[in-house]
Amino acid sequence: MTTHAGATQVALTPLARGARWAVAVLRTARPRQWPKNLLVFAAPLAGASLGRRDGLAYALVAAAAFGFASVAVYFVNDVADAERDRLHPRKRHRPVASGELPKSHAVMLGVGCALAGLAAGLLIAEPLLIATVAAYLGLSFLYSWKLKQIAVIELLFVASGFLLRVLGGAAATHVPPSGWFLLVCSLGALGVALAKRYSELTSLGAEAVAHRPVMRWYRPAALRAGQIAVGAGMIVAYLAWAASEHPPGMDGARSWHLASALPLAAALVRFGYLTGRRTENGSAPVEDLLTRDGPMLACEAAWLALFVAGL
Repeated sequence: MTTHAGATQVALTPLARGARWAVAVLRTARPRQWPKNLLVFAAPLAGASLGRRDGLAYALVAAAAFGFASVAVYFVNDVADAERDRLHPRKRHRPVASGELPKSHAVMLGVGCALAGLAAGLLIAEPLLIATVAAYLGLSFLYSWKLKQIAVIELLFVASGFLLRVLGGAAATHVPPSGWFLLVCSLGALGVALAKRYSELTSLGAEAVAHRPVMRWYRPAALRAGQIAVGAGMIVAYLAWAASEHPPGMDGARSWHLASALPLAAALVRFGYLTGRRTENGSAPVEDLLTRDGPMLACEAAWLALFVAGL
């Protein structure tokens, strides 16, 4: 006798099954995370230059390269973490964990996306872009295989993904980033990584260790102190960048960029407040706090306006 679920599956037309598969693929690719790849524009934006001729096109290629690479990581990671994800209140609904997307399909798609990301560097004949994408893929897979079990080290590797996007954009456009600017980006990425772990630990409680074994080595107070210290260091580095980046005679641009540190600091304070507040949806991605909170968006808009005014 055929079960109701089985009958429903049989009743689906090939077109409907294909549509469900496509939706599962798109969900696994995490479109909401794709804006992270806009970090390839960070170095050209900070340097107020697109660098080489047709620099915008090269930056877009770099964004696409990291877009494919990050999607490859999502597919492979979801296969590797499927068993643990089934124990997570939110991640158990991911297509691979729920069985909507077969593991073999996810692996093949992941390999294809990884090759596409590397091919983007070949397309524009930029070895440094290929190197940064390869480093991103290598570190991400190494993280999934082993490094995510090592406390603190795993935080640094999570943050490295953001920094490699910045370096990839700089390589593609031939805009060398300053040391202070790279430090700002590194500390910002580390702050987000600390916030992720703090949010997981406080929202999941004892279940956090079952989902992510490395959590047994973390304590909320230590993560919170680290987030505050990293945020303070980021503001100091940002002020140092704003004060040193502009040549003599550009005092106006320097003033605008120094002033932009105020809304940036306000955004960090707001981010700290939101991550420190335990809510029923505490298991939601930390990145949502940057894009779905009104006061946070206001701080980001004010920072962007002052930053652009100084260009």
